[in-house]
Amino acid sequence: MNVKPLADRVLIEPAPAETKTVGGIIIPDTAKEKPLKGTVVAVGNGTKDEEMVLKQGDQVLYGKYAGTEVEIDGTKYLIMRQSDVVAILS
Repeated sequence: MNVKPLADRVLIEPAPAETKTVGGIIIPDTAKEKPLKGTVVAVGNGTKDEEMVLKQGDQVLYGKYAGTEVEIDGTKYLIMRQSDVVAILS
């Protein structure tokens, strides 16, 4: 993969959705809760007004409706602005 986000954007690989079964009932993919955390795969260079705080490999939390879904080489990613990331996990 050779993707370089522009400006203050980051490419994030979402964590896999947790699978829970309730008394033997299988929950379909469409009903699973979307993960709100992921790993930063690539970062842009920032802008003159905002430097990049995030770096490749950071574990982050982001808003529920943040980002745009993209599929690259069969893997789903989210691309969003750095300001849509709410926290870095340590």
